[in-house]
Amino acid sequence: MELYDELPDPPRAPAGSPDSEPPRKETTGKRKAETTDSESCEGSHQEKKVCKGLFSLKAHVAERIGEREELQDAHTICDLSEECQPMPADISRLLYFAVFDGHGGSRAARFAAHNLHQNVLKKVPRGDGSNVEKAMKRCILDAFKQTDEEFLKQAASHKPAWKDGTTAICVLAADNVLYIANLGDSRAVLCRINEDTQKPTVLCLSKEHNPTQYEERMRIQRAGGNVRDGRVLGVLEVSRSLGDGQFKRLGVSNVPDVKRCPLTQSDRFILLACDGLFKAFSAEEAITFILTNVQEESSPVVDCPPDLDTRYESACHRLANEAVRRGSADNVTVLLVQIQH
Repeated sequence: MELYDELPDPPRAPAGSPDSEPPRKETTGKRKAETTDSESCEGSHQEKKVCKGLFSLKAHVAERIGEREELQDAHTICDLSEECQPMPADISRLLYFAVFDGHGGSRAARFAAHNLHQNVLKKVPRGDGSNVEKAMKRCILDAFKQTDEEFLKQAASHKPAWKDGTTAICVLAADNVLYIANLGDSRAVLCRINEDTQKPTVLCLSKEHNPTQYEERMRIQRAGGNVRDGRVLGVLEVSRSLGDGQFKRLGVSNVPDVKRCPLTQSDRFILLACDGLFKAFSAEEAITFILTNVQEESSPVVDCPPDLDTRYESACHRLANEAVRRGSADNVTVLLVQIQH
């Protein structure tokens, strides 16, 4: 059994190019959002460098309340490098991006935004290690478990007990390798440009969890729960989450799916968003919308076109605005991470 549900490896550079390498042997209230399966690349845990030097990752965020009474979403953007000393073997930079889509209140989302990365930081493998990838996955799984347990303890201490819950979509960038973890139906997608056609390829970095999926439903039923109208007990529309204490004994899990994805020279940006965005956009439409807005603002027709950072910032806010305009009544949070080479 493979450790990670892998995404495709980066394409090899043409023979004779400066970045080419000799051939190597490979070792072997929540609502549903649209599901897109990602490609897998099992058995390709290679220790090669993706590129020379680190890519620059710059984040932009836009939040919209939609038609809800309050904003129940939260997000985190931080550089963990200084606090994480000594760093894991062969890693010099550790960045963290996350979006949390709360339901039943905003407390679980805010708690996760303040604490999940701190728990990751406590558990990151320090110094030399025989298998950094395995240790990174264990660190992420343990951090999710600890964060959930800490919130549930706090929630239970109140009378009446808090019933808040939240999805989570997190990206941990260890140099030029992404580790993606998610619970629920928030999503992360990567825009990768096809070098031959110059057209975008959309890589889904996350797997949604809702109780209508066979494996999710079976786990819930084995735990004594049931699925009615696409919801756990006819109430909760996700099958994995942080919080939701009243559903944990019924099979709602705090165990995230974890993927690993090396960045390449063909990558342009990562989009993290709650399902409020994907009620109005498919992943492909969102990627195209961002690319179109970034390119339009850099048009030579404009006397002084804005710089790249400003263009991505503008595209992020326009995407959130357009989701609301198209009728997404839910909260909308868009976190856009531009990749510069």
